Amino acid sequence: MSALEFEIHATDGAARTGIVRLPRGEIRTPAFMPVGTAATVKAMMPESVRATGADILLGNTYHLMLRPGAERVARLGGLHKMMNWPRPILTDSGGFQVMSLAALRKMTEEGVTFQSHIDGSKHHLTPERSIEIQRLLGSDIQMVLDECVALPASDTAVEQALALSTRWARRSKIAFGDQAAEGRALFGIVQGGTSPALRRRSAGELVEIGFDGYAIGGLAVGEGHELMVATIAETTPHLPANRPRYLMGVGKPRDLVEAVRRGVDMFDCVLPTRSGRNGQAFTRDGTLNLKNARHADDSSPLDPACGCPACATYSRAYLHHLVKSAEILGAMLLTWHNLQYYQDLMAGMRDAIAAGSLTAFTADFYARTGQGEVVSPDGIEPSTL
Repeated sequence: MSALEFEIHATDGAARTGIVRLPRGEIRTPAFMPVGTAATVKAMMPESVRATGADILLGNTYHLMLRPGAERVARLGGLHKMMNWPRPILTDSGGFQVMSLAALRKMTEEGVTFQSHIDGSKHHLTPERSIEIQRLLGSDIQMVLDECVALPASDTAVEQALALSTRWARRSKIAFGDQAAEGRALFGIVQGGTSPALRRRSAGELVEIGFDGYAIGGLAVGEGHELMVATIAETTPHLPANRPRYLMGVGKPRDLVEAVRRGVDMFDCVLPTRSGRNGQAFTRDGTLNLKNARHADDSSPLDPACGCPACATYSRAYLHHLVKSAEILGAMLLTWHNLQYYQDLMAGMRDAIAAGSLTAFTADFYARTGQGEVVSPDGIEPSTL
């Protein structure tokens, strides 16, 4: 039994477009999930996030368990009620943040003990505790606890992390129990570095355990774009075609385009919001740095084809002024714009897949943004891995 339904409406090569159905709503795929790390998408109101076209948000288990605390969120009615987002929420397991943020961490078979980056308090995160926290938060899609290693790493380190992640995935599924009856789903996470053999092994082990969806983890951690794309191409064919595929923590617009072409359905990344707070805007004609003086006298809109408030109401000159003056409104407007751009990009790919024109869409994307040239989805040889 699964609370999650996945319906594929059209394909174009390896790319798919369809619908993920959960009790709290439908998610159009390919989908981009804005990151609401601490129960908020920074510089945005929930209704504004929804206005961009977002169907689902991501919350962060590590940050929420430390502050305000999972038990407190549960007492307040759950994450959806507390942050006024009635639609689906996916929560990550907290493992990546433990590895990247926590101090004095100690990994064992049981789990990981670490000190909070906020106040130094000691915490113990196990697969069972991670699932318990996500249940208390009330998330619609929960993630298994895994170990993610930064790349490059030795073959031994990658294989050991994969093996531990598989064992933790089994424990996570047992801990998840019958939450499907409550309308919740659980995703496994494929690890294995950039090794095709290890990625195939990880995917096979997770499929044998059985999950509602499958994530590709352990990428965008130092391996570079080409190697990341090649690894995705080696991984997706070994995941069930009738289950959603989620690429974690990725990424730049061209990363999303290339991953969709290789069969990925869901994404999350802090890049559009973080870039917006730092004066960077993604547009259909490339990326702009609003800090640059060349925008100071430019009365044109940020992106004439965009309907967000930043583009429909204000000039590049005004946005430049806000950024240079460190005004909060600048961060708000550019964040809204970037999220709108990402949602428009996903909508464009959904339409292109449905029309069988994703190759033409990709060619136009590269021609306008100047980020490269179109290659075959399998144009990077596995031998380069």
